[in-house]
Amino acid sequence: MTSGTANANGECLGWAARDPSGILSPYKFSRRAVGSDDVSLDIAYCGVCYADVAWTRNKMGHSKYPLVPGHEIVGIVKQVASGYPKVTPELAAPLLCAGITVYTPMIRHNMNQPGKSFGVIGLGGLGHLAVKFGKAFRLKVTVFSTSVSKREEALTLLGADNFVVSTDEHQMKALCNSFDFILDTASGDISFDLYLSLLKTAGVLVLVGFPSEVKFSPGSLNLGAKSISRSVTGGTKQTQEMLDFCASNKIYPNIEVIPIQYANDALERMIKKDVKYRFVIDIANSLE
Repeated sequence: MTSGTANANGECLGWAARDPSGILSPYKFSRRAVGSDDVSLDIAYCGVCYADVAWTRNKMGHSKYPLVPGHEIVGIVKQVASGYPKVTPELAAPLLCAGITVYTPMIRHNMNQPGKSFGVIGLGGLGHLAVKFGKAFRLKVTVFSTSVSKREEALTLLGADNFVVSTDEHQMKALCNSFDFILDTASGDISFDLYLSLLKTAGVLVLVGFPSEVKFSPGSLNLGAKSISRSVTGGTKQTQEMLDFCASNKIYPNIEVIPIQYANDALERMIKKDVKYRFVIDIANSLE
């Protein structure tokens, strides 16, 4: 979460965590000179991702402080090294993480074929974009959520075909052998055996969230030739393909724009799932 532009003395201003409390505050630092593979970017907006919580609070055990979070950035290119290829700066910030994270496994597993049945676990920053991609690919989209309060937004706002309360055993069992593909966008723990039972023969369950453990019976895979896969992001070529697809199909994230001074509150609200569906920090107009 930084301006990206250095002053005359080579200093940049960002917001950094100093320790595992994850509290962010203003932080000045110096960038290296632009190298042969570098681009200097004047950052205008930065999306807020759950990964920012994980890194600033050392959830994975290898964060180094001071730590400036933020990877969903968009801005104006100020300097391009001679060896760098074409750069397209006019990007929507959350698509560079949440968007490509759900798009990549959908393309990898041929979930861009109309008529296939697609399940989305969780309706947050990743989940709502997965629904939008699913509808653009003309899939039959079902949203799974523990929150019955999300039914209306899933069906009316995002256009999902079906909504299932995942804690309702009757609703879940009624969908056995129904899905070609299920995408788990949530970071909470789920019953893998239960969701695997919802897949058709040769169906795939892909994780893009971070549950605390993955536990299932081997028979849940063997009986039906089903599989579990993992995905995180995509390469430059596929990201550009995704952005072009979003532009052509008017797929944009639902966001709440905030000043950087609100970043700590935004992280707390995100932990409490109190955002629809992605915070984006207005770096250009609030970082001083």
